[in-house]
Amino acid sequence: MTKLKRWARELGILVLIIVAVMFAMDFLRGPQAPANFGSQPLQLLEGQKITLLEQSQQRPLLVYFWATWCGVCKMTTPDVAALAEEGGNVLSVALRSGDEVKIRQYLAAKNIAMPVVNDPLGELSAQWDIGVTPTFVIIDKGRVVSTTTGWTSYWGMKARLWWAGL
Repeated sequence: MTKLKRWARELGILVLIIVAVMFAMDFLRGPQAPANFGSQPLQLLEGQKITLLEQSQQRPLLVYFWATWCGVCKMTTPDVAALAEEGGNVLSVALRSGDEVKIRQYLAAKNIAMPVVNDPLGELSAQWDIGVTPTFVIIDKGRVVSTTTGWTSYWGMKARLWWAGL
């Protein structure tokens, strides 16, 4: 076997191992949707009450669990906001990030506009068994179809939403 073929084979094996580890980590760190999560009323910062079931009926919904104190969230939140501004079906949950005034100030300072549910004590996040921020959950027609944790790119989010809509 030539050096190039051996190098390509080893690289392929390495890529497969990395992908397997990523899927395993998502499985182990992934949230668990609480019973009847779709019908639980949630209140946005703007005061509007919604449910995940109604939000995910027409097209897949990205639920983004994040926090103002999360280092990785500082990189992913602008991408989630861009997706929301482009008309993407997005809902974010601010986990233990303070009261509504503090969250509004944080969003304004970062020039971020997206639908936000405040979870000041982490009760909603605890129901979902969120152990890592950020956590991304894709819901379609009231059913969780995908979850991932940690850094995810803008295109990764779009791809997951697209895939869920197929």
